[in-house]
This record gives sequence, C-alpha cells and structure tokens, in this order.
Amino acid sequence: MLNDFTEQVAALRPQLIGLARRKLRNDAWAEDAVSETILAALERPGAFAGRSQLRTWLIGVLKHKLVDQLRRQAPAWHVHLLQDEDEDGSEAGPLPGHAAIEWRDPAACVHEKQMLIQFDTCLRTLPEQQARAFVLRDCMELDTQEVCEALGISASHLSVVLYRVRRRLREVVATN
Repeated sequence: MLNDFTEQVAALRPQLIGLARRKLRNDAWAEDAVSETILAALERPGAFAGRSQLRTWLIGVLKHKLVDQLRRQAPAWHVHLLQDEDEDGSEAGPLPGHAAIEWRDPAACVHEKQMLIQFDTCLRTLPEQQARAFVLRDCMELDTQEVCEALGISASHLSVVLYRVRRRLREVVATN
C-alpha cells in the first residue's frame, strides 16, 4: 500500500515541477518547493485522507511550499513577468536557459515587451509588502486567506493594499 502511494506521488513530480516553474519562474526554487512537497507527502502518507484526488492534494501542499519558498527568498525575490502562461496553464514562453522561436509580428512583440518591462519596473518601485501581495494574489493566484497568512495581515488590509497596487499600476499603464 505504501509503495503504491510512493509510486503515485513520484509519478506526479513532473506536473508539480511544471506548475512550480510557471509560478516561481526560477528552476532552483521550483525544485526545492517540489522536493519539500514530495518529502512532506512521503513523511506523512496518512495526511492524505482520500477526499480528493492525490494530484489535487499535492498541488494544495505545493502552494503552501511555494509561499514558504517566497518567504525564504524575500530579500532576493523577483517574479519574471516577461513570460506568461496561456489560458490552459501551459507555458507561453521558454523556461530560463531555453530558447524558443516566436512567429509573431515583431513590432507587436517589441511593444508587448516594453509594456511588460514598464509594468515590472513599476512593480519593483512599490513597497515590498505591496508588491509581494500583488504577486501572491494576482500572479500566483493564491486565495485571500493564503496571502494574508503569508504576509501576516488581515483580509481587509489586503484589499486596501491590492487596491493601492492596482491603482498605481493603472496610472503607470495610462501614462506610458
């Protein structure tokens, strides 16, 4: 029974790595978060009660590990916004260190990159807590409770912080 659980967890590793890489945009951090997720699952197999699919449960554990990873990397945190995901969750851009060919209008690509660079620059000028709140909530799509726990703030304070960040980002986009 335990060997079957171990094999199932190991089989889901590639999916977990892909998700972590898309969320963190850093291969080393993603590997660490997934390793911690798998270790947590294998140390306490009884924690999986079977009320959901194993994949769903592991993704939930991984989300917490991603937040922990961002906390540990707080001084050096930076989410690369120059790459994005397609609507289906697949990667639209290459992982760092990999090449890809884009068959799009070059002028449109340049315009899009310039806009994302301005957006990224604006995000870097925000106070750290505001930027982290925005990244966790809007980029990583964590729910409000998870973001509040990660930042140690209340839900009402989070809504104020996100309002201010979004307003500032709209101002930057409008002027540029």
